[in-house]
Amino acid sequence: MASLFRIGQHEVRAAAGEDLAILLPRGKPPEFIAVFAEIRDQLRQNPPCSGLALVHQQNHHVLAVRLPQRVFQPQQQGLYDDFTLNRFLWYMAALKGLKKKEAKEKITQLLETVNLTDAAHKKLGSFSGGMKQRALIAQALLNNPEILILDEPTAGLDPKERIRIRNFISEIAEDKIVLISTHVVSDIEFIAKEIILLKKGQLISHDSPNKLTKELENKVFEVEIQREDLKYFQDNYRVSNLCHNDNSIIVRIVTDNPPTDFQYTTAKPTLEDLYLYIFEQGI
Repeated sequence: MASLFRIGQHEVRAAAGEDLAILLPRGKPPEFIAVFAEIRDQLRQNPPCSGLALVHQQNHHVLAVRLPQRVFQPQQQGLYDDFTLNRFLWYMAALKGLKKKEAKEKITQLLETVNLTDAAHKKLGSFSGGMKQRALIAQALLNNPEILILDEPTAGLDPKERIRIRNFISEIAEDKIVLISTHVVSDIEFIAKEIILLKKGQLISHDSPNKLTKELENKVFEVEIQREDLKYFQDNYRVSNLCHNDNSIIVRIVTDNPPTDFQYTTAKPTLEDLYLYIFEQGI
């Protein structure tokens, strides 16, 4: 299974077994979801238009009809706190049109997959943030979607739950296309095979994490400074990290022009450095 998306003038291809991360500024709406929804609504009323080009070699009209096979899980956890997990999954299975036998088999399988079998008869209101995320992913998988879109799947989770969700996403991506919209850079370093960078609704880059960070070679530096120099660096450079070292401070900066009045060493770039370089404004 392979899909072709168009964002602006750029074509983005994705295949089953790939996690595709959408990296965008914190606090901004996930523009690719807005584009997806807008194209979907237009397709129901008008002839095909630009935006989303082709999925599974099907034309736009077929895509619009089969849209339920593409599942979007939003960041906000809108769950029924008085429902048990088992009741919630049966309810969602009914809404998705699953037959009783199919629903029973699928729910049993998914509870095991998301490691929530022991919590099946507990109320959702008692679940932790990570358990709720896994419950939502389970319901999203009930009708076996070919494309799964996750908006901030690890936001607000503690480190243990974030790791669990990260690993789970990698597992379910074996035979699906998973699109992840996030600003949590450390997550996609472990999950995504490819990254799309969106800024102000425009696709500005699309490549593997290694190739993207390679573009920042000789743009990331570590400088040892005195405490009184810290404000100057914070005002004039993108500071991705700093640590105290006895009486001095080691500052990690991302810039095209390293400081001329300080000694510095070149550092290996990371995705967090890339995030700062692309999205940090006014520097």
